[in-house]
Amino acid sequence: MTARPAPRLGERLLTAVSRDPLTVPHRTRNDAVFAAVVGVAGLVLALFVDDGRRPDALGWALLAGTAVPLVWRRARPGLVLVAVLLCVAPYHALDNAHAAPVPASLLALYTYAATARPLHTLFVGGGVIGIAVTVMFGVGAHEGLETLRTSGWILAVLVFGVDVRVYRLYIASVVGRAERAERTREEEAARRVAEERLRIARDLHDLLAHSITLIGVQTSVASHVLSVDPDRLDRAQIAKALDDIADTCRTARGELRTTLEVLRADGPDGDGPLPDLAALPGLVRAAGARLTLDAGEGALPPAVEAAAYRIVQESLTNAVRHGGADAHVEVALTRRGETLHVTVTDDGTASSGTAGTPSGPSGFGIIGMRERARSVGGTLSAGPRTDAAGFEVAAMLPLQPTEAAA
Repeated sequence: MTARPAPRLGERLLTAVSRDPLTVPHRTRNDAVFAAVVGVAGLVLALFVDDGRRPDALGWALLAGTAVPLVWRRARPGLVLVAVLLCVAPYHALDNAHAAPVPASLLALYTYAATARPLHTLFVGGGVIGIAVTVMFGVGAHEGLETLRTSGWILAVLVFGVDVRVYRLYIASVVGRAERAERTREEEAARRVAEERLRIARDLHDLLAHSITLIGVQTSVASHVLSVDPDRLDRAQIAKALDDIADTCRTARGELRTTLEVLRADGPDGDGPLPDLAALPGLVRAAGARLTLDAGEGALPPAVEAAAYRIVQESLTNAVRHGGADAHVEVALTRRGETLHVTVTDDGTASSGTAGTPSGPSGFGIIGMRERARSVGGTLSAGPRTDAAGFEVAAMLPLQPTEAAA
């Protein structure tokens, strides 16, 4: 594994400047080092720069008072600035070496400008310059004019602090947008996973419930033939029932293999072959139902064909399960304009019109069919027939994309 190159000095400086001062690790320790460096700089300036008298004991105490508060400059920038100014004003008024407290004063001003609002910085800068000029004119006209001349340094430090604050806010906004985009991508991935799980559950339910129900009915037919009159065994009918069971098993195995291939696909959308209306006659014939198919001219969207196939499959499953082998089921698919109408009706001879209801408290048949219809922007209704005994499932599936499908 190739080691990453160490960041350059400029990159390290930009990283340090762009950090929020309240989140920097070891900030108190680092500020203590800054305070010590500033204190030593003030000491050197007081001893070797001749722009005032050498400080006495009170002057040294005031000079130390300008450096010590800098230890907490990032935690309490406003209080530190006030403390520094309260020491600087009498220090200059006593005509001590005027260059000595400059580093501490400028660092305190920069810290406040980099953390406070620009309007507050403007007021503080004006106040500091006004106080400094007033105090120095009290010392002497020459000192006052010199302070007024060098006040540009104070403005430069304040502007630099405001610029750093704006830069930090910009970096924070960019990072915030990146984090929000990452959360959005994670939420989208979670949503797609949930939709894929729901699609898999629907496919497995439609496939296994339909095939197992047909196998159960066909097995019951074979068992009935064997038990009613063993002496007059209808071998042809038993052979037909067993052939039907074998055909159903082969169909279920093929569809299950297709579903598993889709699950193994790399794409999150599970792209793969979808059931279409071409397979519908075999499905209806295996269930002993009657089919009326009028798909019109032109190809239908694959998603609509898959939804129609699954709705018919689940409806036949419920009809056979609840209506028994003798139930009369009619399936009709008619294209009317830009809508495909799917209708599955049964006479409910064995269940008094409950053929379409899910079996047991955990049935998901009608729920799954409604989800299938909604997945392409359509609607589905299911309930007892009003004109006769039995149950009816009716779906309207639009052939054009809609907002509901999106």
